[in-house]
Amino acid sequence: MSNKVLIVGGVAGGASTAARLRRMDEDAEIVVFEKGDHISFANCGLPYHIGEVIEDREKLLVQTPEAMEARFDIDVRVKNKVTEIDRENKKIEVRDLDNCETYEEDYDYLVLSPGAEPILPPVPGADGDNIYTLRNIPDTDQIKGFVDNNEPKSAVVVGAGYIGVEMAENLHDRGLDVSIVEMAPQVLGPIDREMAAQVHNHLRMNGINLYLDNAVAGFDDVSGRKKVELQDGTQLTTDLVIMSAGVKPMTELAEEAGLEIGDTGAIKVNHYLQTSDENIYALGDAIEVTNSVTGEAAHIPLAGPANKQGRIVANNITGEPEKFKGSQGTAIAKVFDLAVGATGVNEKQLQDTDIEYDKTYINKKNHAGYYPGAVPMTIKVLFTPEEGKLLGAQVVGYDGVDKRVDVFATAIEFEKTVFDLQELDLAYAPPFGSAKDPVNMAGFVAGNMLNGKVEMVNWDQVDDLKPSTLLLDVREEVEVQLGKIEGAVNIPLNELRDRLDELDKEQEIVVYCAVGLRGYIATRILMQNGFENVKNLAGGYKLYDEVKKDKEEIVDDTTTPEHEKLASITTPEESKYSQDEIERTVKEGEKFELDACGLQCPGPIMQVSQKMQEMEDGDILEVTATDPGFTADIKSWCESTGNTLLDTAKDGTEYSAKLQKGSKEVPAGGTGRVVEEKNGTTMVVFSGDLDKAIASFIIANGAASMGKDVTLFFTFWGLNVLRKNKEDIDVEKSAMDKMFGKMMPQGSENLSLSTMNMFGMGPKMIRKVMENKGVDSLETLIEQAQENGVRLVACQMTMDLLGFSKEELIDGVEVGGVATFLNSADQSNMSLFI
Repeated sequence: MSNKVLIVGGVAGGASTAARLRRMDEDAEIVVFEKGDHISFANCGLPYHIGEVIEDREKLLVQTPEAMEARFDIDVRVKNKVTEIDRENKKIEVRDLDNCETYEEDYDYLVLSPGAEPILPPVPGADGDNIYTLRNIPDTDQIKGFVDNNEPKSAVVVGAGYIGVEMAENLHDRGLDVSIVEMAPQVLGPIDREMAAQVHNHLRMNGINLYLDNAVAGFDDVSGRKKVELQDGTQLTTDLVIMSAGVKPMTELAEEAGLEIGDTGAIKVNHYLQTSDENIYALGDAIEVTNSVTGEAAHIPLAGPANKQGRIVANNITGEPEKFKGSQGTAIAKVFDLAVGATGVNEKQLQDTDIEYDKTYINKKNHAGYYPGAVPMTIKVLFTPEEGKLLGAQVVGYDGVDKRVDVFATAIEFEKTVFDLQELDLAYAPPFGSAKDPVNMAGFVAGNMLNGKVEMVNWDQVDDLKPSTLLLDVREEVEVQLGKIEGAVNIPLNELRDRLDELDKEQEIVVYCAVGLRGYIATRILMQNGFENVKNLAGGYKLYDEVKKDKEEIVDDTTTPEHEKLASITTPEESKYSQDEIERTVKEGEKFELDACGLQCPGPIMQVSQKMQEMEDGDILEVTATDPGFTADIKSWCESTGNTLLDTAKDGTEYSAKLQKGSKEVPAGGTGRVVEEKNGTTMVVFSGDLDKAIASFIIANGAASMGKDVTLFFTFWGLNVLRKNKEDIDVEKSAMDKMFGKMMPQGSENLSLSTMNMFGMGPKMIRKVMENKGVDSLETLIEQAQENGVRLVACQMTMDLLGFSKEELIDGVEVGGVATFLNSADQSNMSLFI
């Protein structure tokens, strides 16, 4: 005799249970009760229909009652609400919402899939007009209808979980000015604070106002609009409010039936998803599960686990016992063009459960850097400090985040270690990944920590370092000029071995670079040269700076509690000037455009610097780039050089900035400033190796773009960089001078590499890679340097020794001696030897 199975609730859990049951038992009697109109719909797609990304509403309906009945022979009863469970007699009471009639149904097995409901804060006015929650199709229709028919100008989203952030983006895309209010200090609770900082900065860059660590105190109606009062006294005036403060499990039916409720407030089930009544199963957003990493009880309302649970419940009912092992909460969200993913547990959860852990960060491109379109991602990995067992991972980036999160999720599920990550054989081709995938690299970095190869300092420990600790910045000068940690000493990595005597072996040294790789190399150099107290900054300056920028953007409004704010789209740059001020400024000067797409840092900044030299004070430059870090870099560059940043924007994969050449007065509140003196930089180029010559001119151009007076002093083998490529100059020479001339490279095109020259193949390969990555050739870099006003000085003494004449050198080169070099160095705050 076949079983009669009643299922309360559809969507992911109930519908998947019903479909699996039919596949397992053709004779079972299956009835699904759904109090709403829709048996199965795509919850996660609802915000994107409101934003009109998903234009066709019908695409949200995964299954209709008619289709489910036709394909699976299942009795689907929509608008039928189960009101009572009679466990003793194995019956339920149902109310037909269309005709208000009540009836009973008996069962062999009962499956509860009631889901969860939105949390509404108990504050005055929360039930007022134009305040909506988003949980189902009717909610979606109401919100979209309001936006379509009323053309609101602004919206406030209360709560910054996945749905809240997605709603903010989609309302913004509909043209609304959007603010997010979140009572926690950060958005997206499953990730940690420093990872969320990157999301905060990205939301602000896209025009979303954030009110973090702040809660709603009440709502009121003012002149047909909504006034949202926050706990700190801030008042936001808006047209529309979306309540997205989280969900709570719907347990009323289960509680009234006397079923056990867990510590999390959700229905308690065993490993087979049975409630305290063995004939009643429960699943989905209404149940309490086990966190598969910590072993603790948890409420994890996600679609993925709900679908798996449906399959398991059906298997258990039909006599094929299967356990649900728990959930690790793998999830991902789209935040404009940023992807944010997490799996396993975060630091907050580990601290709450007193589990010992360690952590590390890496920043890598989504695929091979030389293939066009490579963009960065930041990965955080949590692991046990002894064996390195994986506990959690978080990834924030522009592309390729999903597949890395899935690899981490798989590794965590099967209890792998960071050393196992090193061994993973992952797919590689330049358009898709790297030979050392970011997942592999995360394993290498964590493994180095556990093996004692490096000791790390984290972003939140920097400000608490001892006054005697030396912060050593091993980035290049052009990077340092875009921002640094206060008090740090700069020694570029490539100079470190030659400048070890400038450092104290007894002093604690914390090394940092942009993202951590060069910092690790520098740390290893120091440790192997007798420096015992050396640490590397995990995540490098980039991660530290993201948190710093986020903190700087959090505005303290407590001193003006009565100030009423309009919830409007305002980028940090736009907030400094009114539109009238920008328009007046534009009218004062000529307008120029610059396309810097395809160039990697510092390429766009160098292009901007060159273009600005052609312009007059007051002229406006509009720049377009594809480097994701461009908007942050251009802001720092403007602050350093005295130019004024008026506006930044983003369109698809392109980033744009509008700036004014500025030694003139800027609008009140602006950050532009007049730079009265330029600092000099002098570099001695001793080497004639291609790679060192390229580095010399990249640094020189970067320094020149920051407004420095740069001198390159070429001596001995470095003179070969300046030689003409063909001997088309008739110069009389002695036999010895001619021999020297033929033995050495004749011009920049004939230079060899310092390593991996490979009989001339190495230089050709590196030039091809530079071309693919949008890095200018050495010859172009030399031309740019001369255009940027970089002085190229050839050492007179070396020319005499080697028998070179000025006619053999490229045009524009000066000839000078030691006095020329010393005079230039005297006027510089930095001298380099290459």
